[in-house]
Amino acid sequence: MGISLTQSLLLCFLLLHYVHLPSAETFRYPTASLSTSWTNSPSLDGSVHFSDGSMVIPILVRARLGPSFACGFFCNGTCDSYLFAIFIVQTGGAYITSMSIVFPQVVWSANRNNPVRINSTLQLTSDGDFILKDSDGFIAWSTNTAGKSVAGLNLTDMGNLVLFDHNNATVWQSFDYPTDSLVPGQKLVAGQKLIPSISDTNWTELNLLSISVTDERAVASLESSPPQVYYEFKFYGRKKNREQTYVILQNGSFALFANSSKPSQPDVYRSIPEALSVQYIRFCPDGHLRVYEMDTDGWKQVADLLSTPNECFYPIVCGNYGICSNGQCRSPSTTYFKQINDTQPNLGFSETTPLSCEDSLNHSFIELNDTTYSPLLSDLKNVDLDPSKGKKKENLDLEKCKEACSKNCSCKAAIFKYGSDSARSYCYLPNQIFSLINNDRRGVHYNTTVYLKVQNASNTEARVPQQKRKSRSTIIWSSLGAFSGLFLVIGVIVLLVWKKRNADVDEEDYLDQVPGMPTRFSYKDLKALTENFSKVLGEGGFGSVFEGTLNDGTTKIAVKRLNGLGQVKKSFLAEVESIGRIHHVNLVRLLGFCADKSRRLLVYEFMSNGSLDKWIFHQTHEFTLVWQQRKKIILDIAKGLTYLHEDCTQKILHLDIKPQNILLDNTFNAKISDFGLSKLIDRDQSKVVTTMRGTPGYLAPEWLSSVITEKADVYSFGVVVLELLCGRRNVDRSQPEEQMHLIRHFEKKAEENQLSDLVDNCSEDMQLHKAEVVSMMKVAAWCLQKDYAMRPSMSMVVKVLEGVAEVEPNLNYNISNPSFTTTSTQVTQLLPFVLSGPR
Repeated sequence: MGISLTQSLLLCFLLLHYVHLPSAETFRYPTASLSTSWTNSPSLDGSVHFSDGSMVIPILVRARLGPSFACGFFCNGTCDSYLFAIFIVQTGGAYITSMSIVFPQVVWSANRNNPVRINSTLQLTSDGDFILKDSDGFIAWSTNTAGKSVAGLNLTDMGNLVLFDHNNATVWQSFDYPTDSLVPGQKLVAGQKLIPSISDTNWTELNLLSISVTDERAVASLESSPPQVYYEFKFYGRKKNREQTYVILQNGSFALFANSSKPSQPDVYRSIPEALSVQYIRFCPDGHLRVYEMDTDGWKQVADLLSTPNECFYPIVCGNYGICSNGQCRSPSTTYFKQINDTQPNLGFSETTPLSCEDSLNHSFIELNDTTYSPLLSDLKNVDLDPSKGKKKENLDLEKCKEACSKNCSCKAAIFKYGSDSARSYCYLPNQIFSLINNDRRGVHYNTTVYLKVQNASNTEARVPQQKRKSRSTIIWSSLGAFSGLFLVIGVIVLLVWKKRNADVDEEDYLDQVPGMPTRFSYKDLKALTENFSKVLGEGGFGSVFEGTLNDGTTKIAVKRLNGLGQVKKSFLAEVESIGRIHHVNLVRLLGFCADKSRRLLVYEFMSNGSLDKWIFHQTHEFTLVWQQRKKIILDIAKGLTYLHEDCTQKILHLDIKPQNILLDNTFNAKISDFGLSKLIDRDQSKVVTTMRGTPGYLAPEWLSSVITEKADVYSFGVVVLELLCGRRNVDRSQPEEQMHLIRHFEKKAEENQLSDLVDNCSEDMQLHKAEVVSMMKVAAWCLQKDYAMRPSMSMVVKVLEGVAEVEPNLNYNISNPSFTTTSTQVTQLLPFVLSGPR
């Protein structure tokens, strides 16, 4: 295919501006063979520096004139860290040129969340694995393709990095792992996402945005719960074929193919200027999807594929609670909300006084007229104000919408949208508020009003006289006690009761003052939401768990009612403090709590598939998990523990990891629950001394010294992994005596090199994947090392599970500890209030 006159002139102009050509010794090819390695040493002749501070150390380069794809090491700014990336650069044959106006544009990176340092290496190994190692030898990224008949590596003209076999078939390709960009011809299919690269720390406080594809549309959304869609490319017809839906950047359009039988006929598309040079699209942290093109003046934006009539339609443009108007951010109320950053209103606002269901009498609403929440409110569910009466949309009105929100503890606002007639009215009750939008009435044919729920100051003045009266009564009883022993005893009893009552008040006030606490429910509220605690989900030594439904009529909850005093109170406070302020996809979310004198209840998200133990210990053959599900569950648990150990302000040790405390949602995503025994320690603490807590069989050997680290959780995780793979409990008295203790049995089978005998024989699918299961057993063995210092961190476990790191090769399989096994039985009788049973 020839090139146009315009393109020819462009190439000539670019070639005239070459200012750097490396020597011929650094000539690069677009392919590589096995047993090849590269080092990111900036001293190499092949490194190319750019005037914007970036630098590339090329590895593979397409041999062509003008803009082209290359891959190699990339750094920006100080060059303290590097990405292995694919980038678009100017080339003269196989040489990269450092033009002052044309900077490299990264369109894919392998390790964007785990950059490496100078002198790190990239290896295409003899067995076909493609590995990035940091300068200390740590594996930062890998394709995990060892043993898959890889013959070589190729960077295609389209910018796709491909590992191919001897038949030239693709074994692995970068197009299957998009980051924040797409290049022409690259498809984004279901199961893949574009997620912005966030370099500005100001954005990290906000939920990540993503672009994904479903059967009938591509959506840009905020990954909240539920996701908030703010833009869509949608196919409105009926899908008739079974072909995969995808979006693709073409020359002149960004197209959605959902039902089309011909590549030239997309179902939905957005026109963009035809390319005069190379183009690519990038999903940016502000929520825009921009098309960039290289020209004689460098890179320029030629289109915004998510352009909206109003800049305010992007959901994080003004942060939480900020109201966007003509691109400017303001507070909904200076009385009830405060700016997070005094100089940056776009970072949002926080509540001056957090909402409390316990003090619901002091709730009120701020009325925001001509204000709305999202341009695609149709994706939010319209609340059914009174399902028992079968009411329809036409019966909605603003007051009923407000009333529904006031009765729903999780509701943060009542959003009412209405047209000229009552039949076109909608009520939404979101439980999380991002940016609000000033509704320009000139451009729409409907009205919107937002009622933000706020917390007024409690009427504490009314309590003061009551407390003074209590003080007077105490003095009177004390005086009488001076004259009579009987009155003294009575006075002491009254004093103790008074202190107990005030201690309860102090506890309740303390919880209200802790920032970031979840919703506070009254006991009366929870009694109603659970229909008087009628549906029991489970029972244990600490109490019972009941199923309930929030006032919206659709959101199910699990309410745990704790029984007893003393340790139960400590367990309650530990759970509220540890998990109440944190959120992670692999931790069961604490929605709220109730502290009403001796009544202590915890409100969780509902997990429809229950706890992991019923799925792996084969109470019935109805509950079985296939290998892929078990792999995913193990990874989910590891990610949850990594977050607790490494990503929280204070390190959180769970201390009771076991299958009963791993819950599964409707798609078998695993989430860690039950933080009643958890321990919070400062980041600078490496060890902590504490009383023994946990469940026999899952306790690490170091508990005998009472000095523990987060590696105690790693050990418990190893036990759970072993149970998952073997389909049996770690102590099973129904087994022959030599097989009763799983860890001892595992140790013996490892010595005999017969670990495959342990694979769950109740699952045909597990038997089909024996080799993979045995490999996973090595991860468990690593986590079960007697010496806690020899166990991996949970973040290292995640890397191994994701294929970017390897298990320690020299594992010690002498992992059983008979003395600890016998001691743990004795401890159970000494400390029954600390050691945990199924909850």
